[in-house]
Amino acid sequence: MKKAYIAGPLFDDHERVYLEKITQIVESFGFNTFLPHRDAGLVTGDFTYEKKVKVFDVDMEYLKPADLVVALLSGRDVDSGTAAEIGYAYKAGKRLIGVSANSIKPINNFVWGIFNYGKDIVEDLDQLKSLLSKEYSAT
Repeated sequence: MKKAYIAGPLFDDHERVYLEKITQIVESFGFNTFLPHRDAGLVTGDFTYEKKVKVFDVDMEYLKPADLVVALLSGRDVDSGTAAEIGYAYKAGKRLIGVSANSIKPINNFVWGIFNYGKDIVEDLDQLKSLLSKEYSAT
C-alpha cells in the first residue's frame, strides 16, 4: 500500500483540523497516512529528553518509508519542524506536495524551489484533490 506522511504545524486546533482534512483527501486516493498528532499524539506536560527522542523517532519511523509527503505551508516562513521534514523528504527523493492554504505570499523561495519550483504547491483542498487525481486514482 502507498504511504503518505502529512507534515505541518500542530500548534492550534485550526492547524490540526486543516491537517486532518488534508489527510482525508490523501487517504481517498488509497494512501495509508501518518498524521503525527493523530497517530503519535500531542506532547503534554514538560517536553523532556525522553519525549523529544520518542517524537523524533516515531516521526522518522513513518517519514522514512513514505512515498508521498504532503505539507501544510502556512505563513511566509514555514514551521521549523515542517521545514526539516520536507528537507529530509526532498533529499530522499520523495514525492512532495505543499498546501499553502492561501497563506501570506510570497512563500520562502527555498521552500518554493523544493516543491518543483512552486509547481507542486496548491492553494486549497480542491487543488490538492485535482493534483492528486492527475497522479493517483481515488479509491
